[in-house]
Amino acid sequence: MASGVTYLDYQSTTPCDPAVVEAMAPWWSDAFANPASRLHRPGLTAAAVVQQSRTAIAGALGLTAEELIFCSGASEANNLAIKGVAEAELRRGGTRRRLICLATEHRAVLDPMRYLAGHGFELVCLAPQANGLIDLQQLEAALSPETLLVSVMAANNEIGVLQPLEAIGQLCRQQQVLFHCDGAQAVGHLPLQPLTLGIDLLSFSGHKLYGPKGIGALAIAPGVDLAPQQHGGSQERGLRAGTLPVPLIVGLAKAVQLAEADRQARGLRLAGLRDALWQRCQALGGIQRNGAEAPCLPHNLNISIEGVEGTALHQALRRSLAVSSGSACAAGEPSHVLQALGRSRLEAAASVRFSLGRSSSGADVERAGDVLEQTLKTLRRA
Repeated sequence: MASGVTYLDYQSTTPCDPAVVEAMAPWWSDAFANPASRLHRPGLTAAAVVQQSRTAIAGALGLTAEELIFCSGASEANNLAIKGVAEAELRRGGTRRRLICLATEHRAVLDPMRYLAGHGFELVCLAPQANGLIDLQQLEAALSPETLLVSVMAANNEIGVLQPLEAIGQLCRQQQVLFHCDGAQAVGHLPLQPLTLGIDLLSFSGHKLYGPKGIGALAIAPGVDLAPQQHGGSQERGLRAGTLPVPLIVGLAKAVQLAEADRQARGLRLAGLRDALWQRCQALGGIQRNGAEAPCLPHNLNISIEGVEGTALHQALRRSLAVSSGSACAAGEPSHVLQALGRSRLEAAASVRFSLGRSSSGADVERAGDVLEQTLKTLRRA
């Protein structure tokens, strides 16, 4: 990290835990064999550690190893889940064409949904309530015999709100509708058992929970039919062709293990720091919190600031703070999440997402408050 810059953008990505790096090390060089090469001992050794890792990750989610498919990350897992369900429906001659999601979903969900909407499917994009939570009555009204899939993320990547997954799952079950959940911001940070919650498909990514980039997974409930999106081999039950990245899989398993071990204590500590930062923000005046205070991720705080221009705000902040104005995938556009909550484009641009992590300290929060205070004094005078 650049000298003098305090990193508060852990929802964008997290550093790879040193223990994860250590666990991966031998699988890059000494034990480098392809796990699909089953005719020699090195290949069998690689295959064995992949299976051990799969079993460990699945177990943390209350699943069996057979219910977990490795992908390059949550974006690919989302595409496999959404397009895979749709194409499987077409392949078997089914007639369900309605897809439902929230307007505040990540683009890795919205874009595949919109792609399918251009290929004969109907997309219903529900507006959230002002606090970012889904309106369950609105969802129930949108469900119909034509509905194939509902996709609602567990924890929003910008405002941190936690959706009522079990209630959504129950509504989907009543209509025999599949329920997909983007869990990229939740796995490793919240207790999450997809089958218990009625989730049929759960996507997540390693780099959001102190694991390596380039690895993630899709949990698939028994009986769910998917069409593969990547062809060229029989890996991953024929759903995702390609040589498995053994070091990354080992790293993901270690990251999940470590995240589950400190999840509760970490959440309590970071919630305390987050609340202290919010108190400091409130004292500055002209600041609104975006999204529900509860239920919310313990390490998320998203605010909109009155009386400043967004570009000037972030140009000033980035000299000292690594923070975000929205999703890391938004290419600088004002947040579609905040606009869906009723913020104007200017208000969305003048918003800041603080996200805390394992290394965050009281000193980091104090510095963030000081930097924000000085920045607002300067910009509000201009």
